[in-house]
Amino acid sequence: MNEFQELFDKQKAYFNTDITKSYEWRIEQLDRLERLLIDKQDEIKEALGKDFKTASNEQAFEIMAPLGTIAFTRSQLKEWMKPVPAPMPKALAATGHTAITYREPYGVSLVIGPFNGPVILLLLPAIAALSAGNTVILKTSEAVPASAELFASCIAEYFEPEAVAMVRGDREVVTQLLALPFDFMFFTGSVKVGKIVMRAAAENLTPVLLELGGQNPGIVDETANIKDAAKKLAWGATAWGGQWCTSPGYAYVHESVVEEFVEEARKALLEMFGPDPKNNPDYDQIISAKEVRRLAALIDQDRVIAGGDFDEEAKYLAPTLLYPIAWSDPIMDDEIFGPILPVLTYSDIKEVVSNIKSKAKPLAAFIFSRNQNNIDFILNSVSFGGGAINQSNVNLYVESMPYGGVGDSGVGSYYGKHGYEALTHPKSILISPADVAIDHLFPPFTKETAEAQQMWFDY
Repeated sequence: MNEFQELFDKQKAYFNTDITKSYEWRIEQLDRLERLLIDKQDEIKEALGKDFKTASNEQAFEIMAPLGTIAFTRSQLKEWMKPVPAPMPKALAATGHTAITYREPYGVSLVIGPFNGPVILLLLPAIAALSAGNTVILKTSEAVPASAELFASCIAEYFEPEAVAMVRGDREVVTQLLALPFDFMFFTGSVKVGKIVMRAAAENLTPVLLELGGQNPGIVDETANIKDAAKKLAWGATAWGGQWCTSPGYAYVHESVVEEFVEEARKALLEMFGPDPKNNPDYDQIISAKEVRRLAALIDQDRVIAGGDFDEEAKYLAPTLLYPIAWSDPIMDDEIFGPILPVLTYSDIKEVVSNIKSKAKPLAAFIFSRNQNNIDFILNSVSFGGGAINQSNVNLYVESMPYGGVGDSGVGSYYGKHGYEALTHPKSILISPADVAIDHLFPPFTKETAEAQQMWFDY
């Protein structure tokens, strides 16, 4: 017997009462989550700090971001829930036919969150699921034990288990959860585990939304504001301790400005974190000693421009700048997921596009340029989840834009209305007057009835 079968069945039975489909129920769940975040904000910040998020600004953002999403969703939800009329073939419209698309919730949803955003990346999918009228079972990473313990108790305190529940445990718990016939699965994490989730979902033909990662390029051409680009990419690569799925994985800089870029990036790291980042409260820890060892093994000390030092016991790895780096270096084999920014050079923008396209599709890309032709060429040719021009990571702050990957970096998108639509099924209904028939559909068929079928393509 599956350990979570009873909980799943309870949520399924509750969903089948249709109570979750009302606007009032959805708003009530958002209100409960809002109260949780406000009431428990001090405890949440403390738990995040115990786990690894030592930067106070990032602790605050973990709470502010879901609160902002709740407020935005609440302001838009009534409009999102309205049925949407669809254009009709002219002949059908003339005979009184209409068409409407309704958005209906899937049912019982599973949200598996990662360690790097213990609050944000667990609750933003939950907000999308609840606003869409689904019940939710949450599973967060055990790599953040303080945050997991706190949220397990908070969810139990603020929600009815048939509506929202949270479970804890290791890999075996995830295996049991994935064996259940959920109506929707939402996973944020690694490509490796994402494939496991997708295989499990296939057994029950469960729709999925996967937020994964990849090697995200920061491209700097010869027309860019170099000081600005260097600071933004250095920040993007080291914020959250570099443990963010959209962090710039490398800077790809035109050879004519690379020396200036490297020097400005070095200065930017010093300005942001000072000469002793280890004791700087604005700098996050690495999630574990094991991850520190993995990251340290990627650093070629002969190429260190800034940083490079580490302390496993303290879960610390300095914000690090590496140059010169080539595609053949081991650090370019995979996503780094740590506060290290390798710097590569190029001479031709076509070379940039060709090399990026030869790799798995990234979740993000950041283009620093004043040359619109270069910008258009990259945007048109390179496939990636999303990104920014002359900015790094800030696209994630915009609730009205979809966020999601492509290929190895993910399946599906969410944020705002896009999340609401991802967690609902569009149910299309054609409405005919009771006394109108479409005669050419019925036998006997003639040349005239065949020709009449052209009406279906005239809008």
